[in-house]
Formats: sequence, C-alpha cells, structure tokens
Amino acid sequence: FLRVGSACEPMPQEMIESLYGRRIRNTIGRMESPRRDLTFEQLKIYYETRGLQLNDVFMRNLELLTPEDKPNYAAYLLADDNGSSLQIAKYAGTDRVDLIENRDYGRCSLVKALKAVLDRVAVENTIFTKIGYPLRQEREMIDSTAMREAIVNAVVHNDYSYGATPKLEFFADRAEVTSMGGLPYGVTEQDFFGGCSVPRNKEIMRVFRDLEIVEHLGSGVPRILKACGKEAFEIRDSYVRIVFRYAKPLSEAGQVTGQVTEQVTEQVTVQVTEQVKRLLRSLKGSPCGTREIMEALQLRHRPTFLYDYLQPALEANLVAMTQPDSPKSPTQKYRLTDKGRVLLNEGAGHE
Repeated sequence: FLRVGSACEPMPQEMIESLYGRRIRNTIGRMESPRRDLTFEQLKIYYETRGLQLNDVFMRNLELLTPEDKPNYAAYLLADDNGSSLQIAKYAGTDRVDLIENRDYGRCSLVKALKAVLDRVAVENTIFTKIGYPLRQEREMIDSTAMREAIVNAVVHNDYSYGATPKLEFFADRAEVTSMGGLPYGVTEQDFFGGCSVPRNKEIMRVFRDLEIVEHLGSGVPRILKACGKEAFEIRDSYVRIVFRYAKPLSEAGQVTGQVTEQVTEQVTVQVTEQVKRLLRSLKGSPCGTREIMEALQLRHRPTFLYDYLQPALEANLVAMTQPDSPKSPTQKYRLTDKGRVLLNEGAGHE
C-alpha cells in the first residue's frame, strides 16, 4: 500500500514491480544469457595486452556464470558476438528532429564497443586554437577527461536487465551521455555527487578494473563535477543523463580536429602541472614506452598515468608518439617535442 496523506491506497502494480526488482537486485549476474554458444577471443586479447591470462575457469573467476552454472547476461555482453550495442546519434539542430547520423557500436565484446565509442568521441571533439606570441591558446570543445568518465560510467552503471543500452548524442550546442535505470538501489543523489561508488554491474566493473579502464575509487563523478558542475546532471527514476555544453571558440580561433602539428618557432611559455614536468624529465634521454615511463615515475596505476601525466602532455604538444599512425601499437614509445625540450630547458634554468 501507498500512504497518501492520512489514507492508504493500493500501490500501482508498475511501482510494486519496480521496487521489488530493485530490492532483489535483478542483476546481469543472475540473469541467464540468451545464448549458450559464447566465445571470448576479443576479451582474451584485451587481457593479454595487460599481461594477464584467462584460464579454463575464467568464467567462474570473473563471475560470468549464474548460480546454476550457466552463462549469465554479463558473459553475453562481454562475448565476441551479442545483440547489444552502444549508440551514437548526431543531430543538425538542438532537438531530436533532424537526425543526420545514427551509428551502432556493438554486436561484439562490450570492451571493444566502448573503445570504438571513445575513439569516435576523440574525432568529434574539436580543439579551438589561437596562435599568438608568446602563448599558443588551445581549448577543447568538450572536456575530454570528463567526457570519457561519463561514457565509462554510463556503460558500467547502465541497467541492462531491461535490454536498454547507453547512448551518446551530439547536438548543435551540446553532447549528452545517457545511461538507463536511474541510480542504483539505495544510492541517494547526495551519495552519488559525493563520489559513492556502488556499481550496478559488478561483473563488468571487475573486468574493466582488470583492464585498467576504471579505478573503482568513485573519482569519476567528481571529475565530471569539476569540469561541468551539478547543473550538467539530469537524474530521473529511469535514467541518468550528463549534458556537456560546447565551449565557445577562442576569439579569432582556427578549428583543428585531431593531432595538432608541431609549430615551435618562438620561445615557449606554458603553464603545466608538476605531473607533466616529471613526465618531461623522464623523457630527457631517449624515447620510452609506457611501462618504462611508469617505472621511472614510480607509478603503478595506469589510468592515473594516462590522465594526469601522458594525456595532458600530448594535448599540450609537449610529448609526441614515435608511431603516430599506430597509436595502439605494443611497441609505441613517446618522445619530447621541440616545444617540450624548450620548456624542459627553461625549467632547468630556473632550478
């Protein structure tokens, strides 16, 4: 029953089912996979790139089996072939009337689909630049770190039990990331904004942690809040949406999409973090790979290295890849650019 004022009325059946479903946690770990012929070659490759091996009992170890020892829905989502997908839609205006592009990234392992979406977002995200002396100004249309956190969070926390999948939409003035299902049971908005990490899909979270896609420290939402504020969040019973308003172009700015070419013809004066300075010093000699740099910096957590050290240095054109045409090559190394060397030498002169 539902109390309305001083009276009690029968609770609608829809509300009963919703509350009961959330209370008993009808998770993807308990739901059976709609298919039995699942293969995991893609997942094995991703684990191998992290120096990990999936043995014969990996499905049990990764909790990809139901209590009845049948493949669960998490296994289905992580399998090489499935009916799930992540959607990207693009509209000409500020509403959902004029659809100009609609793409599905899926029918494959959820890990592979996520990486494809992140790659696509990197292409869509414009970098506004203004060439000046002595500073070169750059501004992203969308904060790339916050956007990545929003997309990964949407995939990890989406309610797949009803067949719904996350979606990403680009409009003329904004981008929206939507995950279905609202907040997990028992999590308040105060908990959510405070960084309380309660993954709805712990099986996916486990795999993403193994592959160093997520941290499981509740740092995702605070990073988004820092970039966009609370007003960017739209929380409903059936979904959580994050709205990214596009940054305005710099005055007299040119628009550059993708890698910014090196243009170091004058003295470089750039404000960088201490993390980036440490990274530059570690590359003072010859080019180094990710593992070598992390060892030199005494870092163990790959996401921290990527988002606090390497990514800012790449975006500021202080560091470049030795194989720019093959960014994911296992033999990829990083070197100082001319701009990075000038900054490093200037810093040495002040020490």
